This record gives sequence, structure tokens and C-alpha cells, in this order.
Amino acid sequence: MGSKYSEFDEESSGKISPPLLSRHSLRRIIRISALLSLFIFVLYILRNHFRAQPPSSLSGSTDTTKNDDKANTGHDDPLSPVYRPTNPTELHIHDPSIIITYSHAKPQPEPQAQDFNLNPNPADQSRTVRPVKTYYAYGSGPHIPIHTAPALSGPWTKIGTVLSTDSVLPIGDRKAPWAPTVVAHNGTYYCYYATSHSGCRRSAIGVATSSDPGPGGWTDHGVIIRSGAGTGSGLYPMDRANAIDVSVLITSLPPEEEQKKENEEEVGDQKHPHLSFSFSREEHHQTEEERQDPNPSPPQPATPQPTEKGYLTFGSFWTGIWQIPLTPNLLGSDYTGNREVRHLAHEPRAVHPPNPKSNGICGDPTGMHPVEGPFISYRAPWYYLWFSWGKCCGFKPERLPRTGMEYSIRVGRSRSPRGPFVDKQGRNLVEGGGEVVYGSNGEVYAPGGQGVLVHRRYDDDDDVSEVEVEEDVLYYHYLNISVGYEFHEARLGYNVLEYVDGWPVPV
Repeated sequence: MGSKYSEFDEESSGKISPPLLSRHSLRRIIRISALLSLFIFVLYILRNHFRAQPPSSLSGSTDTTKNDDKANTGHDDPLSPVYRPTNPTELHIHDPSIIITYSHAKPQPEPQAQDFNLNPNPADQSRTVRPVKTYYAYGSGPHIPIHTAPALSGPWTKIGTVLSTDSVLPIGDRKAPWAPTVVAHNGTYYCYYATSHSGCRRSAIGVATSSDPGPGGWTDHGVIIRSGAGTGSGLYPMDRANAIDVSVLITSLPPEEEQKKENEEEVGDQKHPHLSFSFSREEHHQTEEERQDPNPSPPQPATPQPTEKGYLTFGSFWTGIWQIPLTPNLLGSDYTGNREVRHLAHEPRAVHPPNPKSNGICGDPTGMHPVEGPFISYRAPWYYLWFSWGKCCGFKPERLPRTGMEYSIRVGRSRSPRGPFVDKQGRNLVEGGGEVVYGSNGEVYAPGGQGVLVHRRYDDDDDVSEVEVEEDVLYYHYLNISVGYEFHEARLGYNVLEYVDGWPVPV
């Protein structure tokens, strides 16, 4: 059978067989293996470093406050922007909407002076009586939970829900509506919200109203718009948009903008005969007056009055953010086509490949375009369109997305609430623009679902009078990395805004 070397052969023969490798060869192999391991380790470090850099459209922020080292604690990327730390709260909430109500405290009886030499201080009598503020926060969840607090920092207390039963919207998760937004107008509170199927654009937006911001008196009015399926879903842009993440702005449209809108919606050059007749009668009437008055005063042109209008802004992924007008009662929209529609923001680049099962209704076959959560604020003379960019939730600590691909807050501005909105570099938001205003920093991860609150505070001036100061506050949800990445761990954070050359900066 032939022979084969073994350790037993050495003992039987008494001869010592030479080793398979010399010491010199072993040293060379060990040295080469060590160098190869070092080379692979360096390649791994370089690969992770360059993968961590966000794409070009992610690096538009100029918030590089170098003196605030504390803001970047916990981040390994030395090139990431430096953001101010959040003002944390203990309110667990996702996609918050916050309003403030003001009421006057009951007057207290004046103390009786026991000493006739004790005179009231006139300075004390001149001090401004501060109204009592109550903060209301509404968020995603069962029947739209409502929390209240005496200050934005808390303490927050749940007092009930907007809806007492499941939503009347005929689609999606009717028990736990998504991303509400609440506005107050002429004594009525409007809560706009959406229901949908996760990962799909079979969605609807509806509204509930109440005379009080608290629970118990809300009326659910039903559908305003639908996308993906159902009545109106084939109308532009519902045939390509996702009807969730709603916000509403009620503003006075400038007369020239209203006139422009009327001109756009005018069909052809047809004139109304009764208008021509009216003008003829007016001219004739003025002629008669001129005959009676030899020195007529010149007619004074009528001053055009602003037109109050409500706009519904919405959208998530797919084709981005859209805007349509609301009816005067703010409970519906009677738009009929392209002229009333505005496309406000979009990420044209697919930042992630599509799911093989994507069919356009559930999943986007063109890939992931992560723009959502619009909110429009106003600080003269600009309207600001805020939106969230990136992955919002569903994070796994062992497989977090590349740095910069998680949620961040971005903004563009326009002179008109209807756009177009551009970022600091002049890029239209529809073409992928967007100024990065706030992102992950320190223990803050994936901030988004933002809004802007107009906040009134009082500054003591010379300890005699109090000056009321109005400021804007950016609020949002975020994850605290020291607590966890689960959806239910999202909580409320906020920063006061300052404006530098007309651009908002969280401080």
C-alpha cells in the first residue's frame, strides 16, 4: 500500500524527519501575515471613513460654530456640522404639532396696608400683567393623543385624545392617525391628520374641528384628499403623490399674487358681458356728474385688499411635497387641476435602490426619494418651507444607516407661500435643494417631524416695565442614543431660532 510519514514512523525507524518549514520560513510567513492584516485594517478604516461622508446634496449646511465643542460630543466624523444641543423634554412624541393658548389670570385682591406709612409702589402698578400660557402638543398615535404643559420644557401631562373613536377616513390605520397639525382660526381649532398603510401611498388626509383645543368636543369631518386609491386619487398630483404629512398655512395672499392666480385660472380670452356693461354704465354716470359739477374731483383708485387663503401642504417620499388651496371653510379643497397645484420640494436622486416588489402604490419603483414632513412658517419678509430628509425610524443599533442618511431638518425660503422655495445656494427645493438646519449631534439622533412655534416671552427692562418679545422656536422629535432607537423612544426637543441674513439658525 506504500508508506506515509507519521509520528509513529519516527519511533519505529529511529530516524528524525526534517521539519516541514524552517524557522526562517515561519518568520517570513508571520511577518507577511502581520503586514497583510495591517493593510486590510487600514483599508477597512478608509472605507468606513469615506462611506460616512454624505452625498453632495447633504452638505449644504453652514452651521459650523467652532466654539461649541459640546454640541458634537459622541460623533466620530470630524467633518460633520456642529449643531447646538437640543433643549430636551421628557415628552415621548412622534411628529409633534404644538400650539399655545393665552388666558388672563384671575385678579388677586389687593393686600390691605397695615402701616399707614406703607404706600404702594407705582412701578409695581405699571408692570405688565402676563397672560397664562398653556402649551398643547398633538402627535401620532391612538386617536391622536393630546398633552399639555405650562412651558415648552414641561412638565407634560396627557389629558386625552382628539378623536374619541377610530377615524372616519376610509383607508389605512384608522385607529392611530399619523402626523397631525393643529391650527386655530376665528375661534375654531382645526386638526388635520392622515391615515395610510406603511410603505404605501394608499393614503388620505382629513380634518376634525373643535371650539376647544382639549379633548371631548372634536367633530371628524372626513376626507379632504386621497392618493393611491379611491375618489380623487387619479387627479394630479394625487396620481403620483403620497397624501400624508399634512400642514396648513392660513395667510393673506398679496393682491398681485391673487390677480396672477385669477389670470392663470381664466379660460381663454372670454369676457363676461355684464362686466362690460357695468363699466359702460359707470363711465356714463361719471359723465353725468361732470356735467353737473364743473370742477369734479379726480376719482380715487380703490386700494386692493389682501385675500385670506388657506393652503394645504403635504407629501412623503415618491414625488415629494405638494400644495393645494383649501376651501374658505378650511374643511376641503375644490382644486380641479394643474393651475392650483404647486410642487414645492423633491429629491430627484434615488438615494436607495427600489424594493424588487415595488409597484408604484406600495414601494417606489424608481427608488427612495426621502423628502417629507413639510411645515411652512413666516418671518417677514420670507416664508420658510421646512422639511425632513432621510430615514425617520425603524433603526437597528447594529445596522444604522450611513452618517447623514438619517433624518435631518432642512429649509428653503420664498417671498410667496406658494413658492418657489430655494436654499442658501439658490437651489430650487424641487431640484434637490435644501439648507440643512439641524441634524444628529451629541445624544441627539435623527431629528425631524418639525414645526415652528411663534413664542411670546417677557424681558425685564430696568426692573420697572416688561417688554414682550416675539421669537420663533423650532421644535421636533428626536431619538436619544443613550436611551434607545425604538420608535416609542422619540421625544420632544426644541431650539430658539435666530435669523442671520434671513436664514434661520437654531441656538
